Amino acid sequence: MNSILFVCLGNICRSPIAEGVARRLIEEGAHSITVDSAGTGSWHVGEAPCKHSVQVARNNGIDISTLRARQVTRADFTSFDLIVALDQSNYNDLKALGCTNLVKLGEFGHAGADVPDPFFFDGFEGFDHVYAMIESCVRELLSR
Repeated sequence: MNSILFVCLGNICRSPIAEGVARRLIEEGAHSITVDSAGTGSWHVGEAPCKHSVQVARNNGIDISTLRARQVTRADFTSFDLIVALDQSNYNDLKALGCTNLVKLGEFGHAGADVPDPFFFDGFEGFDHVYAMIESCVRELLSR
């Protein structure tokens, strides 16, 4: 596998965290894998990750502040070896667009569970929870 694209809804919370975690783990493991992230929606195109995602990543030694949201395109389905959806809704949307090289991040160590949108938690602890889940799943994904 030479390239991975992480996809969530708006590309400002979960998928930028996954991209940042993957970049760090790839660098630590001296792998040669290209990583990016995108959203199924277009609402946040061009925006930086949300402040809580930037903070939780920073708390874990990762800087995602320079990333900018973009919307997934059909061209991504051939440009990337693997498309990784962060939840079932994103998975279904990508499948409906014709993506075949698709997995759900929760399949890697979390029995297929969705990575929940941290905005549905009260306070910052939701971002800590989501970060921990993403890190363990990405670690498992890269170990295969």
